[in-house]
Amino acid sequence: MILTDKRIVLGVCGGIAAYKLVEVARQLTTAGARVDTIMTEDAGQFVTPLTFQTLTRRPVLSDMFRLLETMEIGHVSLGRQADAMLVAPATANTLAKMAHGQADNLLLTTYLATTAPVLVAPAMDAHMWEHPATQANIEVLRQRGVVVVGPDVGPLASGQVGAGRLASGEEIIGTLRQVLGRHGPLRGRQVLVTAGGTREPLDPVRYLGNRSSGKMGYALAQAAIDRGAEVTLVTGPTALRPPVGAHVEAVETAQDMRDAVLAFTEDADVVLMAAAVADFRPSAYSTEKIKKDGKPTLSILLERNPDILLDIARMRLGGAGPAVVVGFAAETDDLVARAREKLLAKNLDLIAANDVTAPGSGFEVDTNRVTLIGADGTVEALPLMTKAEVAERVLDKVVGMMRDA
Repeated sequence: MILTDKRIVLGVCGGIAAYKLVEVARQLTTAGARVDTIMTEDAGQFVTPLTFQTLTRRPVLSDMFRLLETMEIGHVSLGRQADAMLVAPATANTLAKMAHGQADNLLLTTYLATTAPVLVAPAMDAHMWEHPATQANIEVLRQRGVVVVGPDVGPLASGQVGAGRLASGEEIIGTLRQVLGRHGPLRGRQVLVTAGGTREPLDPVRYLGNRSSGKMGYALAQAAIDRGAEVTLVTGPTALRPPVGAHVEAVETAQDMRDAVLAFTEDADVVLMAAAVADFRPSAYSTEKIKKDGKPTLSILLERNPDILLDIARMRLGGAGPAVVVGFAAETDDLVARAREKLLAKNLDLIAANDVTAPGSGFEVDTNRVTLIGADGTVEALPLMTKAEVAERVLDKVVGMMRDA
């Protein structure tokens, strides 16, 4: 995982949004990161150091002259050892000092001493954010390579509504992951991921669909971003928030998905087809809601939808298209045999097959139990694991195949 064993310096400034960084610190720690929290003097007016210390299981630092256990000067040691530094909520005061190279507290001296990537998540009143001085300071920091996350538009502590609200924890952590992974093994590669189910309209209020939540596809997109890829996510309707950094193409029907996928496939290096695309659609669409009218039954004539993977296979046979294509097979019986048939028929490099009738596997759950079948004949049955973990295993395979391509 991209955050495992990473050393993150979390600089907490004195703003009302400081309490939101408690959850960010917890999530980073849970993900395996080593979080060293530096609090400005004013930050302690909003959240106690003990809160961060308890959640990160690391001492919280604020005194510029405090020495670490190694007896090295604190800001130099923290700055040199960090994999990334996150400053949030970044106040107008701290942003101004960072832009002008001031070093009057431990957070600022650590910022000047580090060579690690630095992210700032500003939070302040809308008028403060929009002030030309603040905007000039932000531009200076951007030019120096600092990554700015947010701010969002929304209700502010002043009671006003406007720009200046701290970005969500998901956006902050997602941007941090993107920054940490930007030099990964898929740097410069174009990865296309499909996710979710499709909806085939029957009338203005009904459609034929399936139970796909999109969780597997979204996990694949995140794992690809973690490895430095440029990711296009073609997604059917879901309740999920796309990974930070993904270019999202929202679609609804199988034909919509085909059009979107083929538009991006020619330039893609890798295609990961995790979407549950409907095999059939109603042959006729009713422009009015279909009424019961006392009928005990209703017959619906269906016709075949296009086979997107088969279209990609034909493209590859013609010498174009992606170097690596991975398919997914949701089966209810003869798992390996049916998945291998699909792999051969559609010229796939790898297929991930899962029995959707097995407990904890398949649709609408956070876990999956898949069998990875390669074009080289290899079969690897994975144990029950989270979909994020499955995505990690699939992307490890993809990285290997790209190296061999």
